[in-house]
Amino acid sequence: MNIFLPRCSLPAVAISARQWTAAIQPKGERMKLNKLALSGLIALGCAAAASNAVAQQRINVNIGASHPTTNIWAYAMKEVFQPEVDRLLKEGGGKFEVRWRENYGGTLYKFSETRAAVKDGIVDVGMVGTVWENSSMPLQNVTYFTPFATTNHEMLISIFDKLNDTHPALKASWTAQNMVPLSSLITDTYDIYANFPVTNLAALQNKKIHAPGTSSNWMRDTGATPVDGALTTYYTNIQTGVTQGALSFASGIGPARVYEVAKYLTRVDVGAMYLGSVAANKSFFDKLPKEVQEAFIKAGKSTSVAHGKHVTTSAVKAMETMRAAGLQVSDLPAAERAKWINGLPDIVTPWLQTTGDAGKSVLRAYFDELRARGVKPLRDWDKAAR
Repeated sequence: MNIFLPRCSLPAVAISARQWTAAIQPKGERMKLNKLALSGLIALGCAAAASNAVAQQRINVNIGASHPTTNIWAYAMKEVFQPEVDRLLKEGGGKFEVRWRENYGGTLYKFSETRAAVKDGIVDVGMVGTVWENSSMPLQNVTYFTPFATTNHEMLISIFDKLNDTHPALKASWTAQNMVPLSSLITDTYDIYANFPVTNLAALQNKKIHAPGTSSNWMRDTGATPVDGALTTYYTNIQTGVTQGALSFASGIGPARVYEVAKYLTRVDVGAMYLGSVAANKSFFDKLPKEVQEAFIKAGKSTSVAHGKHVTTSAVKAMETMRAAGLQVSDLPAAERAKWINGLPDIVTPWLQTTGDAGKSVLRAYFDELRARGVKPLRDWDKAAR
């Protein structure tokens, strides 16, 4: 039989009944504790526990996002990346344990500050929306300057996981920002959600449509006025008349309930986009034990795969929910869509002029990866880089 002594700041120590009885002295019906012997046993037990138990090191990690965990990007961090890191460390022997300090929902910073938050160490790991950082990280925005390339968001994740790991210019860009990309974040295809029907391009004349960051380029020469913003601001802006709609994606519009104020969806399939990455502050990452670094990297790859599948499921469920709530869905007529695609000005050349040879290399690599996977972009934007 084993009896468990108090913890003494370590796991409970088991000693035998014989050892216990040797440490106590019977006196009538009462038992008087031999304090000296018992203290010795406790000390020996604690020493044994210390030598046998794995010395576990706890590592505090501040993790956060500008969006709530109902959002597809923050969800990937909270529900996949964190538990996957925990699982890998536990299966690796439990030498290290991460204590997560969560800061989701914009508690520390806004959507326009995601790069600075990770770069400057406000959080150790965070969602970095490069879509809002074209002046600082223009290379990562290649998809936003090449619309109508692909609607396959799961494939896009695979491409950018590869390019961020292997393309010299992209790797250098992350390093220059004191960050390590861990998992690629994407959107499903963009369509128009508005409080008016869009039956042709003429319907967009003089309308204010949310198209944040570099996505504003897609609205050029359509007659609409692009307005900056984020999923967290669309609802109120459309409801109050600041804007009349948003160029966005189902998996984001659904949870944000924008369909309640924008009851018309016009499918235009601008394409899936690379939004950014779950990234770690490089100064923090470099100081982590090797085992923890490896867990972060492996968890990042698992997060990419799970993120893609989650977005697929979320987009389908969002459409079901929005239709049930009365969303009116239609397709932009093929002739009007072709007019939009072919009528866009050359939006990639100004980007190439800014990014130089690095931009040309990234653009070629991106389109080479698309075509290697059987994709035929609806416009050959990469001709400008050949």
